[in-house]
Amino acid sequence: MSSKAAPAATPAHKSANRGTSEGQAIQTLLRSYESTTPSRLKLIDAFLVFIMLSGIIQFTYCVLVGNYPFNAFLAGFSSTIGQFVLTASLRSQVNPQNRDQFKSISPERAFADFALGSIVLHFFVFNFLG
Repeated sequence: MSSKAAPAATPAHKSANRGTSEGQAIQTLLRSYESTTPSRLKLIDAFLVFIMLSGIIQFTYCVLVGNYPFNAFLAGFSSTIGQFVLTASLRSQVNPQNRDQFKSISPERAFADFALGSIVLHFFVFNFLG
C-alpha cells in the first residue's frame, strides 16, 4: 500500500489563499454593512471618514511642511479629534442595536446633545486660536 501524502502547500500558495479569503471576508463585510446598516448611520459613518481624513491631512501637513502657527495646528487637530468623538458618540446613541443601552435617550435628544457639544467644542477651539 502506497499512501501518497498531499503535496505541501508552498508559501506562495498559502499567501494566495489568504489573500482570497481576506478578499471574500471584506466583500462579505461590505455586503452585510450595505444591507443591514440604516441610511442614517451610513451618513454618520461617511462624516466620520471625512473627519478622519481631515485629521490625517492636517497631521501630514504638520509633519511635512511644519507647524509654524502651532496654536492653529493644535486648534485644528483638537477640533478634528473632538468632533470625531462627539460624532462617534452620536452614532452609538442612535444605532437601533444599542437601543437597550440608551433607553432614556431619544435620537432627537442625542442629536441635540451632539449639536450643543459641537458648538461648545468649536467655541473653545476658536478662543484657542487667539
